[in-house]
Amino acid sequence: MANVPVQRMSQLLAKTLRDDPADAEVLSHKLLVRAGYVRRTAAGIWSWLPLGKRVLANVERIVREEMDAIGGQEVLLPALLPREPYEATGRWDEYGQELFRLQDRKGGDYLLGPTHEEIFTLLVKDQASSYKDLPVILYQIQHKYRDEARPRAGILRGREFLMKDSYSFDTEDEGLAQSYALHREAYQKIFARLGLDYRICAATAGAMGGSKSEEFLAPAEAGEDTFADCPNCDFAANTEAITYELKPVDAADVPAAEDIPTPDTPTIETLAASLGVPASATLKNLLVKVDGEIVAIGVPGDREVDLDKVEAHFAPAVVELVTETDFAARPDLVRGYVGPQGLDKVPYIADPRVAPGTSWITGANKAGTHTKNVVAGRDFEVGEYVDVVVVQEGDPCPKCGTSLVLDRAIEIGHIFQLGRKYADALKLDVLGQNGKPVRVTMGSYGVGVSRAVAALAEQTADDKGLCWPKEVAPADVHVVAAGKALQTELALDISGKLAAAGVRVLVDDRPGVSPGVKFTDSELIGVPQILVAGRRAADGVVELKDRRTGEREELTVEEAVARLTA
Repeated sequence: MANVPVQRMSQLLAKTLRDDPADAEVLSHKLLVRAGYVRRTAAGIWSWLPLGKRVLANVERIVREEMDAIGGQEVLLPALLPREPYEATGRWDEYGQELFRLQDRKGGDYLLGPTHEEIFTLLVKDQASSYKDLPVILYQIQHKYRDEARPRAGILRGREFLMKDSYSFDTEDEGLAQSYALHREAYQKIFARLGLDYRICAATAGAMGGSKSEEFLAPAEAGEDTFADCPNCDFAANTEAITYELKPVDAADVPAAEDIPTPDTPTIETLAASLGVPASATLKNLLVKVDGEIVAIGVPGDREVDLDKVEAHFAPAVVELVTETDFAARPDLVRGYVGPQGLDKVPYIADPRVAPGTSWITGANKAGTHTKNVVAGRDFEVGEYVDVVVVQEGDPCPKCGTSLVLDRAIEIGHIFQLGRKYADALKLDVLGQNGKPVRVTMGSYGVGVSRAVAALAEQTADDKGLCWPKEVAPADVHVVAAGKALQTELALDISGKLAAAGVRVLVDDRPGVSPGVKFTDSELIGVPQILVAGRRAADGVVELKDRRTGEREELTVEEAVARLTA
């Protein structure tokens, strides 16, 4: 193996901290700052110090190797992008306030790229003219930008982040499916090599568009995504992507709808208590505005409306809750007593649990009055069924019926079958075998490179500090010189021998730093193997410690070198 330079901590730009940063909320944020891997530059903007850059580079290397293995070709596109392509696809407006927009001195509009579908599409349009030029997979590893409303959790949710984004271009849907499968398999290899625990979950496409979409989620307490996992089958999905089959029931025996006086019961809780019925027997009707138009949403009274699902359904339209002013302008809409029967000029959507034939107690559109025996499909019509409830622990698995388990997770990857959305908008065609134009179909695939570093920190750290898997660690072994001259001399000597054999070495040779601080820092920094030149240095004996298990063993220098170079 090639000789690699020894990194001496006496020369390293990295200052460890004893205390957590005051603004740190999650474990990875605390430890990456304390261990000298990153430093905050501004809200949501981070600088990577030498140790952090090494870990980041290792993640990049693994991603790059697996992308190259499926035939991906690496390019590098600009981060500063013109407005026109994003306007052509509608995303200049769809991204809303998350898009960094700016102007040059001539008044031209630009953006900092959040993703690069449009620019890759134009690149292929310029370079590919025939079906013989396809299929092709292109990728880059580059910084992306999103103007987060509240950057938090360190590098987990920043305004600038490093990402691998790749794009496949095929002439047929079958080819897209193959490109998608190649990426799916490559991602499994990437995350296995990184040492991440992850789940592949069905997901929504969001602003990306397209049809099939899956997320790769790393379970972690700091995660901002909630996913549902079935303990009985292979079902796993982001809660925003869970859908249930519409199951009509027979309502032949349900009596006619009947108004009942219910004074002072404007909420589901007060209504259920007044009538002595479970909240699940009532129908909750939430009013929202979709681009200014009032829409009613019906869900069982014991469930909450997931506004993220509602926004995703109506995207790119703007969804807002109705206000007192809206109610004042519509006296037919009685706050706290709205019911779907008799609603005038108000579109009504409902969750599949409000299936045809189901019977409910709901508002009578009169103050202090509700109506019982209101049957979906008989007394009111649902314009569209959409899964809009917040998924709860114990909800049935859509696949097998077993109670679902909910967990928090960090999104580390996402793959999309985009189809022809971007090719249609930007007119990406090639000549087919018959000499006629063929519209290209696309896939889009992302890996959060910097986010993977944080996810690893969240999953592998312990109460002493970071604990990196070997493939991504900033070094293979952390050599600690306990303090005396003889110990430092031995530490540097063994470090040189290890480096000559190709072992990546970080050696703590800092003068004037106590052994206790050095030992604490070695555990905080989290290199897989810790080699201590300590009390038996004069005998040529060192102590080898496994950072993860804590197992210790005394070895001669020769034995230690042989062990670590095996």
